[in-house]
Amino acid sequence: MAAAARASAVIWFTGLSGAGKSTLAEAVVRALRERAVPTELLDGDAVRALSPTGFSRAERDAHVQRVGFLASRLEHHGVTVLCALISPYAGARAAVRVMCRTFLEIYVSTPIEECERRDPKGLYARARRGEISSFTGVSDPYEPPSAPDLAIDTSTVPLDAAVAAVLELWDATTQGPPVVEYLAPGR
Repeated sequence: MAAAARASAVIWFTGLSGAGKSTLAEAVVRALRERAVPTELLDGDAVRALSPTGFSRAERDAHVQRVGFLASRLEHHGVTVLCALISPYAGARAAVRVMCRTFLEIYVSTPIEECERRDPKGLYARARRGEISSFTGVSDPYEPPSAPDLAIDTSTVPLDAAVAAVLELWDATTQGPPVVEYLAPGR
């Protein structure tokens, strides 16, 4: 039995810090791996730890470009790549879209008030006190996607429903469920 090749994709989760990008991306990765889909997760914080950069607009754009390039290379080799990055600037996200064969932009549109309430690292409080400069949503802008492939507010949409919505979009975009071909002996 051999499975027909299925199109790969780059699924790009963008939104404010604390919006739920990583949580959602990790859950979608688990679901895709259960389907035996070659999958990789590139989380902005994890990649930044490997390749530290600053937080100026140019440095943020360079970070998004590096992650986008890596994602596009993996996608070209048949891996569906999930990227969870704030990626605050529309121009940088558009540049990544051009690099990829199939780019699905998921806007995790959770309101800033909910992001601040969650704030596991205390970053919003520090930014509001002036201890962190250039913090997206507080002292630096976030440019929401004007036409995302999917928008999900994790303060109102349960995780399982959000995962189902992403999988439905991925299925529709990558030509539906994989087709299994059964080969007869000696064929």
